[in-house]
Amino acid sequence: MLIFITMKKKRLMILLGIFTFFILCMLLFLFVPKVSTVFVEQEISHELQKIFDKRTNAILNNDMEALKNLYDCSRKYGLWAYEHEKKKMKYLHGWSEKQGIKFTDINPIVMVKWIKDKGDRITVNLTVCSEYKYVYENDPEKINLFRIGTYHSLDIRPTEEGWVIIREWYTDPFADSMHLEQVKTEKIKEYILSQDVRDFSNMIERRKNAVCYADKYCGAAGDREYSYNKKYKNYNPLGGDCANFASQILYEGGKFRKNYSWNYGKGATRAWINAHGFKDYMLYSGRASKVAYGTYDKVYKAAYKLLPGDFIAYEKNGKITHISVITGADSKGYPLVNSHNTDRYRVPWDLGWSDRDIRFWLIHVHF
Repeated sequence: MLIFITMKKKRLMILLGIFTFFILCMLLFLFVPKVSTVFVEQEISHELQKIFDKRTNAILNNDMEALKNLYDCSRKYGLWAYEHEKKKMKYLHGWSEKQGIKFTDINPIVMVKWIKDKGDRITVNLTVCSEYKYVYENDPEKINLFRIGTYHSLDIRPTEEGWVIIREWYTDPFADSMHLEQVKTEKIKEYILSQDVRDFSNMIERRKNAVCYADKYCGAAGDREYSYNKKYKNYNPLGGDCANFASQILYEGGKFRKNYSWNYGKGATRAWINAHGFKDYMLYSGRASKVAYGTYDKVYKAAYKLLPGDFIAYEKNGKITHISVITGADSKGYPLVNSHNTDRYRVPWDLGWSDRDIRFWLIHVHF
């Protein structure tokens, strides 16, 4: 009887050991790949941050060679991505000369959404919040800053020198800015440098609240994680969210009442979500009035008359393609704007809109 009980215990111990081993194997199978995946994503995120840091540093210092080293220019899409970024670098330095400013820092914060390993390359979807700092030539002690949020899809691959970009797509906020050299900038620069800081402390509450809303929901340009007001549909995938955002600013912040023409409910009216429709409605309804219209050299002086809560409509080939809302002014009183598509926070109003074919509508809103 004792022998039988001993044998039974041994069998039970063996079965228990096998069961325990099986459970441990299952746990390892489930847990180890997750740890590995997280590790890989962290490594790729780190490498992407390095790429964007190097790129913005190259742009800041106008270093074409350092910029080129970040791309695989032997591939068509890698070359295209590099050529585009080179134009962007040229534009930023041309705009800063026109403005009489010097960029002192560009700080990109990379936020990875997802990563896919495709064998010979890594495909990544991400957002970047880039903070730009600048000073005026004749007032170097006062630092100004603005932020731009961009949404990227890109492919990267490793080389002996580090990771390089072989494809990149994003909505570039400077895409309409390739003809700045055709603007005579010396008189413009002289005028801008002669201006002084503006005082908006006596603004009415409705204007202040409109600005607060614009700052809170400026998307990837915000100082926190991506933020759009989830009460409203994001129209970026359908052509742009700029008019929808401007309407929200006036309704939620500025307390303008909805009506039959300008409305958002189960759907949205054209005047609410369409840039051209929004501009026309605001003017023809009497809720706003035109301050100036024309090319940059014709309207830049009039822009100093705009107040936070007013807006600018950007016209190309006879059609309004973008709306931005005034949210403040920099140390020289130069108007700053917020917008969606691409996301902007307190950005100089003409930055990214220097094409010779663009006309500007400067609009004063009647709060």
